[in-house]
Amino acid sequence: MNYILPSAVFMLMVSVGMSLKLSEVSTCWRRLSWSAWFQILLATFIVPPTIALLGATVFHLTLAETAGLFLVGVAPGAPLLTRNMARKGFDMHMAASYQLWAALMVPIMIPTLVALAGKLYNRDIWIPPTVLLLEIAEKQFLPLAVGMVTAWAIPQFAKKTQPVLNVLGNVVLIVMIVLVFIKTGATLKAISPLVPLAALLIALSSIIAMRISEFSDPLVKQTFAICNANRHVGLALLLSGQYLHAQKALPAIVCYALIAPVVMIAYVKLYPVASRVTERTNNKFGTNEPK
Repeated sequence: MNYILPSAVFMLMVSVGMSLKLSEVSTCWRRLSWSAWFQILLATFIVPPTIALLGATVFHLTLAETAGLFLVGVAPGAPLLTRNMARKGFDMHMAASYQLWAALMVPIMIPTLVALAGKLYNRDIWIPPTVLLLEIAEKQFLPLAVGMVTAWAIPQFAKKTQPVLNVLGNVVLIVMIVLVFIKTGATLKAISPLVPLAALLIALSSIIAMRISEFSDPLVKQTFAICNANRHVGLALLLSGQYLHAQKALPAIVCYALIAPVVMIAYVKLYPVASRVTERTNNKFGTNEPK
């Protein structure tokens, strides 16, 4: 299992890289204003962990459950959503720009937020930024680069290989999720029903925080909202075991892994992506600028 899951993620990220254009991703970055990026920063790294801590306090969750939900809250940018965005009408390059930005911010924001949260519980916790940088480089940047280089160097091969990698990676990932669910089923039955409720609040707050941001383009708002709910549960699991020593945080993290897809599917159903022609009359990204 320690090798199969990373292999599935690697295949999916290579598949994503084969369909990305770096110029399009960088264009998305440049078109967003500094004000827009500040709102994205708050919605991505501040709101979800804050809701996690508030929910844990109100629901009187255990320290391990609190740790699990908090780590989910501080870990954005799960590397498995980007390719499927285009099929739902979202902008895949915009989703990729958000994912890459979040990955670059992780080594800065996670150590800072975890250290500050630790102080609230009279604990000194420090996660080395280099560890996080190596993690995202191995799991995200490297396979993306492999996919993009392959598409550039041998486009016909990439065109044939891309759907195969995507299907194979998704099948392996689904099997792994089912196995994890079976393995943790007894533990999940024993947890308080307030833990799934707290996980639901994190997912909803992640979407709402983006929805209330003042983006002039509705497609930006909808794309970033669904991306923000897609928290990086794999990274949360890694950090909970290695640095917080909270082995009992697993059920809380698994709860979010099960609840978040339901919330994202419901969001797509409730807020379908409208015609890009009508939504982009001014062909502009970013926040509303005062006249």
